Amino acid sequence: MRRHPLATAALAVALCTPAVAAEIASAKAPAGDINLAAQTIPAAIGTDPAPDSQHPARMAVLHIPTGGRTGHPVEVNGVAYLASGAGAHPTLLLLHGLPGNEKNLDLAQAVRRAGWNVVTMNYRGSWGSPGSFRFANNPEDATAALAYLRDPAHAQDLGIDTGRLVIAGHSMGAWTAAHAAAKDGKLAGLILISMGDIGVVAHLPHDKLVALAADNREALAGVTPESMAKEMENHADAFATAPLTARLTGTPLLALTSDDGLASHTDALVAGIRAHGGTQISTAHAATDHGWSDHRIALEAAVINWLQKLGG
Repeated sequence: MRRHPLATAALAVALCTPAVAAEIASAKAPAGDINLAAQTIPAAIGTDPAPDSQHPARMAVLHIPTGGRTGHPVEVNGVAYLASGAGAHPTLLLLHGLPGNEKNLDLAQAVRRAGWNVVTMNYRGSWGSPGSFRFANNPEDATAALAYLRDPAHAQDLGIDTGRLVIAGHSMGAWTAAHAAAKDGKLAGLILISMGDIGVVAHLPHDKLVALAADNREALAGVTPESMAKEMENHADAFATAPLTARLTGTPLLALTSDDGLASHTDALVAGIRAHGGTQISTAHAATDHGWSDHRIALEAAVINWLQKLGG
């Protein structure tokens, strides 16, 4: 990967006329209601929990059924990072971006130390999961993962409190999480980290879409840069997050943005949710890159502090 997926100033500028591009370049994203520099750093970021010999922290490999809609059912790869301690735990489904070189596993481990289970997964056709990669499949795969975690047998085996399921995503994963949360309607929370709205990206000029896809298709099966570009173009309206806002008003939201040229994607979604009456929204902006490379502790702290306020 030669650059972070969906995240260069050139990408943001390419979406606009020169005048609008200049305005975006000079504007700063809203600071948000969370002061990342002043927040409390949870102990879980730097301290292991006390060992529990009866109920130790553990990992479990998952095989999550999906693909029924397309008529080509497969089982995608997942990993559960299970927290120590007796009883069912609140659980975070954490989704990676395009193509997923940054999987935020440091965040997963920190959240587990804070007492939450964390489940990661690879979409169809990505990172060894069977099937062909399609943007349209990603929300279905996330929905399938939520159904898997709610299944009584899996919930008991993995120690999942199905009433406290939260979905989170980074970049394309945040776009996926938003679509899955809007369809679900029963989640305890939604976390967006530097969302790249594929419905917005789809309006790039064709040659720029192809170049973007070519730069971010490693470890993706069954696609070419041209096919990825055409899928985005052909489904731009269906991929947009703006139509989701009315269905997200009841879901607590943590929206985190960075200086990656994409903050407007999240800001627009947040504004739409608020316009429909949504009030359970927390936001923060960091002066960092798309991968939060020099703000990893700030990211972990923001996520854990917010999760704990949900009653985790």
